[in-house]
Amino acid sequence: QVQLQESGPGLVKSSQTLSLICTVSGGSITTNYYAWSWIRQPPGKGLEWMGVITYDGSTYYSPSFKSRTAISRDTHKNQFSLQLSSVTPEDTAVYFCTAHLSPAMYWGQGTQVTVSS
Repeated sequence: QVQLQESGPGLVKSSQTLSLICTVSGGSITTNYYAWSWIRQPPGKGLEWMGVITYDGSTYYSPSFKSRTAISRDTHKNQFSLQLSSVTPEDTAVYFCTAHLSPAMYWGQGTQVTVSS
């Protein structure tokens, strides 16, 4: 079974770039048809899908985040990453990495990121 673990700084200053890594075990990020996403949940709000990198390296982003988001991968380390630039306190959230191969979906435990003003 695929397992995911987010890592990265828990505190970021406004205007800086938030960088998170998702380390995958139990499966390869290049396995056919898997999609690897970043999703976040701000305090008191619902889940927000940010973007995805697919098994073949294609990326797709939510229009809400496209202008300042980049998702990439390191196939040797079996990791994929998120970079969110020009952060503000409104980017404070729990950030999750997920794996999707219909109908299964796997989630990391999530990592809290707080943006200070």
